[in-house]
Amino acid sequence: MTNELAGIDLNLLVVLDALLSERHVTRAALRLNKTQPAVSQALARLRALLDDPILVRRAGRLEPTARARALAAPLGEALAVLGGLLRDEVFSPQTLRRAFRVSMSDYAAEVLLPGLVRRLVQTAPGAALRLVSLGREAALGAVRSGEIDLAIGVYPGVRDEGLRGSDLFIDQFACLADEAAGLPATLEDYLSRPHVAVAASPDDRGEVDAALKALGHARRVIFTLPHWSVAPRIVRGTSLVLTAARRSLEARLDKGLVLGAPPIDLAHIALVQVWHDRRDHDHGLRWLRNEIETEAQATP
Repeated sequence: MTNELAGIDLNLLVVLDALLSERHVTRAALRLNKTQPAVSQALARLRALLDDPILVRRAGRLEPTARARALAAPLGEALAVLGGLLRDEVFSPQTLRRAFRVSMSDYAAEVLLPGLVRRLVQTAPGAALRLVSLGREAALGAVRSGEIDLAIGVYPGVRDEGLRGSDLFIDQFACLADEAAGLPATLEDYLSRPHVAVAASPDDRGEVDAALKALGHARRVIFTLPHWSVAPRIVRGTSLVLTAARRSLEARLDKGLVLGAPPIDLAHIALVQVWHDRRDHDHGLRWLRNEIETEAQATP
């Protein structure tokens, strides 16, 4: 084994790990604090060493080859072991210099972001968050492809296809309505009223519609919004009903609006954070996940 490694620059393995995680030469260069030409040159050397293109362009984006995908997990584990042997295991957020790419639903941002930002500014002044808001499938796809580090939202049943998740807290559904119109008291009343929904994508169909479909019903959604902030103002002065997570609605319970339980049994809402298992050995991302969990537990 020693003779086999004698002619290999082991730094190339670090570059390969970054390229397989980022699937983008420029982002890999930023992650490694190297220039783009240096990473491109390293990629050329890796292709010659492995006799494999490693990354190929498909539909305008770089995708790993079958051999590269097979190498990703064992490579990450090997680098993590080597890192533990060669450097101090103590992780210091004060010296962290990194931008994390996170998809966070509007709901998650409402509940977590203010406290999380204050926490990060104090504990890791060199860290940064780059936030995007993606629909459920788009967010999970971005985690799988390595475009983002973490997705935070409501993602039931995602612990497959290399994805891992941890629950942050449990919430429940509630209805928000104008005080004059009142809350729907029965399922019949609920179905007769027009509804407003909040979703990152108009194609997203959440737990409310799934529960109604299971009962052979469908509600009449006349407005689908990508943001929470305007929803209460749309409800005010109308017969519209907004059914969403109680925590997010309690923050917007202004005068003239009423909040109550929906007239239908709905499962609890689990807010989770999701990452790819190839990032389990990423000490920085593990630290960020712990900070998010701590903030979720501290949220009233």
